[in-house]
Amino acid sequence: MSRIPEETIHSIREETNIVQVISQYLQLKKSGQNYFASCPFHDDKTPSFSVSEKKQIYHCFSCGRGGNVFSFLQEIEGLSFVEAVGKTAELADLSIDFSVIDKARQSKPAADSMHSKLLAVYEKAEYFYHHLLVNSKAGEEAYNYLLNRGMTKESIETFKIGFSPPQRQALKLYLDNEGLNDPEVLKKSGLFSDRDDDTFVDRFTNRILFPIADARGKTVAFSGRAFLEAEDNHRMAKYMNSPETELFNKRRILFNYDKARASIRRDGEVILFEGFMDVISAWQAGVKNGIASMGTSLTEEQIHVLDKVTDHVVIAYDGDDAGLEATKRATDFINRETHFTIDIASFPENLDPDDFIQSRGKEAFVEFLSHGRDTLMSFLLKYHRKGINLKNESERLKYIEVVLRELARVSSAVERELYLNQLQEEFDLSVDALKEQMHSFIVEQQNERRSERRKENKEKQADVPSRSAVVHQNKPKETTLSRAEKALLHRLFTHDEVWTVLHSSDKEISFSDQDHQVLFLLYDDYYHSHDHPSLQSFLDVLPDERLKSRASEIAWISLSDEISAGEIEDYIAIICDRQPLEIRLKEKKDELKQAERSGDKQKQQSLSFEIINIIKQMKSK
Repeated sequence: MSRIPEETIHSIREETNIVQVISQYLQLKKSGQNYFASCPFHDDKTPSFSVSEKKQIYHCFSCGRGGNVFSFLQEIEGLSFVEAVGKTAELADLSIDFSVIDKARQSKPAADSMHSKLLAVYEKAEYFYHHLLVNSKAGEEAYNYLLNRGMTKESIETFKIGFSPPQRQALKLYLDNEGLNDPEVLKKSGLFSDRDDDTFVDRFTNRILFPIADARGKTVAFSGRAFLEAEDNHRMAKYMNSPETELFNKRRILFNYDKARASIRRDGEVILFEGFMDVISAWQAGVKNGIASMGTSLTEEQIHVLDKVTDHVVIAYDGDDAGLEATKRATDFINRETHFTIDIASFPENLDPDDFIQSRGKEAFVEFLSHGRDTLMSFLLKYHRKGINLKNESERLKYIEVVLRELARVSSAVERELYLNQLQEEFDLSVDALKEQMHSFIVEQQNERRSERRKENKEKQADVPSRSAVVHQNKPKETTLSRAEKALLHRLFTHDEVWTVLHSSDKEISFSDQDHQVLFLLYDDYYHSHDHPSLQSFLDVLPDERLKSRASEIAWISLSDEISAGEIEDYIAIICDRQPLEIRLKEKKDELKQAERSGDKQKQQSLSFEIINIIKQMKSK
């Protein structure tokens, strides 16, 4: 599994709090003894992902995934076990000898999947482009351009900004020299222009390149920024992004999310900028929780990514008309998809965040982001005033109606009262009249939502059952035998003395459920070959994710801390006595179905009597 010494793994596992680590990825909320969040492994509309601080495991009650802190990092970041152990130590800020983990990482054989090959190509491309920008004559002009724009040498290094030279074969020659010359991989990388003659020419010629990283910090794409006039005097497109590949889906990626995630969790909010330069300028000013979408339009996937780590968004788009419209679209979209709290940082004088910093300084920028925000409703009041002549009675009434419709969506009674009073003072209207009109809009919106829900329910009923519904339908009904098997395994995982009872019994334990039998055999071998056995370390030796999920599901069963007298003996009796009867019952039920299909009435009657007798025997035990 790894070459990390077992004592190192044990030490990291024992010193790590799974809640502390997972809270850096998900927005955990405590309920009772456990913590809950929307599951990051499937489209989870209600929080079904639970983390137990006491047991140091997680389990999703919807999709069934579960495990310990190492398996969580393996799955959410696509890490190997060795990498997950190292990442856990880093996130938990443990004082350990990281050279042991680094050595194990280096000894890990290279993966040969297309995914890993593409990552290797992007890693080399990032190095090549960055080296050309910082260390070559070819990149000198682009480098000076960035410095003149206010970017620091530290930021250029932090974000690994690069430069693609005019020579369109340069990257291909470099990759050939590095042994990365598989034509299929290069074609699928998106780094080269699509051509019919099977030659490879750089897609991003003569552009400054911003590496785009996934949530793990792995570069999966580039965004190329033009900074010179083209030779034919036609202006190149300002930005050119990588095409979608196996690594890169622009609907899911957020620029700087990998670096900003910890700050987003710590600050409790994310700041959404329009451009990469805005994010980097803000980073230089000390604002580390800024991100940008791939283009100004947010996607449902990006919103769901943010929803895992925060419930507060600050939109800091450009201050011009285009930025204002983009802000309105973003607020509408976010409100439809989530229950985020939204603030708006509307930059004055048509400035964008980068220009604001250059003209007014870092301190003024940080101060504005902190204390110059508008609430969503305050922004909407300004937005709807745009182009309106309030001296015109018709336009004035139209404006008031629009504002009242917006207020009808506000859940806070205090906020509603505040803005109703503002309208009353500005337009000399009674608050009662305004409230009456607003409440009519509230009723109208409620009716619209009911209608939409009815329509959605009808569509769902007409559709093929969803994956979760199919899983639920296929899940066998819990039987007394199955419950006994799970309870016995739970006790074996958590109480050493159960083994003594098991070994003193004269009955041979055999589980009816195949996964239960495999877990029992694996845990038996594990328990008797380790000095300090625990459920958390047992999860690390399980061979696949399905067994990890089954083990975490069993560990999640709610049983009393103390084992009652005769409890284990009862489980053993149920497993050994009821199992043959349950097997016979299943066989007879299968035979009855076959008889029904063939129309054999006599056999149906005979089998029905047999099934009734078996059920009576089971009830008597």
